[in-house]
Amino acid sequence: MQRKYRILAVVAVLVLIAGGIAVAQRGYGRGRGINPEMVDRGDVPVWKIEERFKSDVFTFVRIRYSSGGWGGHKWRIDYPDSDLNFSYRLHELTALEVDPYGKIIELTDEKLFDYPFIYLIEPGDILLSEDEVVALRRYLYNGGFLMVDDFWGEREWANFYHDIKRVFPDREPIELPLEHEIFHCVYDLKMKPQIPSIGWIYHGRTDDGRPDAPEPHYRGIFDDKGRMMAIICHNTDLGDGWEREGEDPRYFKEFSEKWAYPLGINIVTYAMTH
Repeated sequence: MQRKYRILAVVAVLVLIAGGIAVAQRGYGRGRGINPEMVDRGDVPVWKIEERFKSDVFTFVRIRYSSGGWGGHKWRIDYPDSDLNFSYRLHELTALEVDPYGKIIELTDEKLFDYPFIYLIEPGDILLSEDEVVALRRYLYNGGFLMVDDFWGEREWANFYHDIKRVFPDREPIELPLEHEIFHCVYDLKMKPQIPSIGWIYHGRTDDGRPDAPEPHYRGIFDDKGRMMAIICHNTDLGDGWEREGEDPRYFKEFSEKWAYPLGINIVTYAMTH
């Protein structure tokens, strides 16, 4: 993993766009399978990876876990469209070599250590097994980076906090100030955005209609050397901003283009260069 970090860090800093993001809205993808190379990609292009980077591409890795609602399938929310769209935008808007398919991996899979960045969604009802707890702790202490996204309100936070404290009993998630580099390293964000689900087009509320989620929180967990091992995005939903970009032009302009993609690119770039 450390070798990948060094190579990807060199590539990731070569970002093509450092100002405002300007992308064209695309149609809504349709795939719903779980094999990343066999899903219906909708209109998301497939691109070729340069031969010299085949072993060192950035791969968007989604974590599959068995607990939580939806019969243990909450990990699949927004999949595959969010993963495909975000991977495409990384490919389109940065100089990163990006895997067009992404991966789905369980925390207990030894292949996890081949990938320096993982994404875990909807942890509001999560209950990790002891093996998953140990594997996640080992992964993060060995240089991995975790992005947690799309959970809302005090109950879901309390549940997630209980499980992350099993991973790190002696560490606290720390609220990141707007001045933190992660909000400015590529795109200079003027606020910490609250990105609602696509339901915003009906109710117009960025709190997703949840009275106990008035503002977004972006919290980091750091190791002893001050390296951020995880960013926890609470009361906000970057994944919907990626998944739903083609469904409504108002939502695309207000949330996908303005916030979800810029912040996602910032998080990946920060993770790959620190």
